Amino acid sequence: MREKIIVVGGGFAGLQFARKLNNKSGQKVMMIDKVNHHMFQPLFYQVACGRIEPSNISFPFRKIFQKSRNIQFRMTEVLEVIPEENKLICEDGTFNYDKLVIATGCKTNFFGNEKMEHLTFGMKDTQQAISIRNHVLQTFEKLIIEKKRTDDGNWNIVIVGSGPTGVELAGAFSEMKKNILPRDYPHMNFKELQIILISSTEKPLANMSAESQNKSEEYLKNLGVNFMNGERVTDYDGDKVFLASGKTIPSNNVIWAAGVTGNILKGFSESDMVKNRYIVDRFNKLKNFENIYAIGDIAYMETPKYPKGHPQVANVAINQAKNLADNFLKKDKKSWREYEYEDLGSLATIGKHRAVVDLPKFSFQGRLAWYFWMFLHLMLILSVRNKLAIFFNWMWSYINKDSSLRLIIIPTQHNDTEQ
Repeated sequence: MREKIIVVGGGFAGLQFARKLNNKSGQKVMMIDKVNHHMFQPLFYQVACGRIEPSNISFPFRKIFQKSRNIQFRMTEVLEVIPEENKLICEDGTFNYDKLVIATGCKTNFFGNEKMEHLTFGMKDTQQAISIRNHVLQTFEKLIIEKKRTDDGNWNIVIVGSGPTGVELAGAFSEMKKNILPRDYPHMNFKELQIILISSTEKPLANMSAESQNKSEEYLKNLGVNFMNGERVTDYDGDKVFLASGKTIPSNNVIWAAGVTGNILKGFSESDMVKNRYIVDRFNKLKNFENIYAIGDIAYMETPKYPKGHPQVANVAINQAKNLADNFLKKDKKSWREYEYEDLGSLATIGKHRAVVDLPKFSFQGRLAWYFWMFLHLMLILSVRNKLAIFFNWMWSYINKDSSLRLIIIPTQHNDTEQ
């Protein structure tokens, strides 16, 4: 009888794990996710800025596993794990497992500030990226109709956090301000619009090399981004951002990219976790359980090279998933291979012809880095059709400095009241 493996989450880790076990005899796999598609998170910022369509970086699980003989998909949300019964309690039913693989990833970390969570925008899924695009574009539409002053700063775009997400958003919005918005709204003075990047560190991209940090700061300033370093946001009321230094910034458009925290499932104790991540051994097994594993951003694994856990990046997630799947396919558990992370480098783009790349042995920046960034991300997109669609949009934007994807799409509210 085939053992039943349930993987919760279809991000980089969960999807790679399932694909590795696809059509393997002896393995019965069920993937559970609360959405029906895999999302390519590194390009969310381009959805938020209207450069590519959400469908170009979203891949339906049922399409991916359409021809699979051993993988099932269920769209539901896991409410609780009952480890002693090998059971998952979900919104739409209960599922039993022989082995459980948790790949729930991370969500935006608002550090307990509920007001900030309610009033600002995170960017950890497709819907949030679309919401940012809708809100920013609606700001300009309302200004035209209401004829409000633009020099009071209410339309400023404020991005909190100077990691890759924050830096890439700031660069993209700056190019949008220069090349696109003046064409769409010719009677508005966009010189008054500020793109503001707030950083708690002195330099952007704090986890990259000093050379890349300095170059990215230079790129941001050349693009006209107001880079506020050594600052910390303390509050936001929907109209003003309050900083620890006592300064305030007027804005109706605040995007929170200042950190992430794990999507923890109910049913585990605090002793099973560190920093909101599950403690796992070198085989990604939770320390207090024999048949429960965690992979990707949600896993905390200490190794001699990484005594404080691995960075929460796609490369770690993908390769932990591959290693665990390979181990599951081995008959003898003694032959299981421990996971060892090989750092392949990191990269970020800050607008056209501006990017920074850190490889294990050297770093480079500028036009070549930008082409390298484009090629790598294009190759990571799953389907040929999506690769071509994204490439076409990028080339159109490159030649014309424009795009036609600035749609404001608001979900219709159903009215159940009888007329």
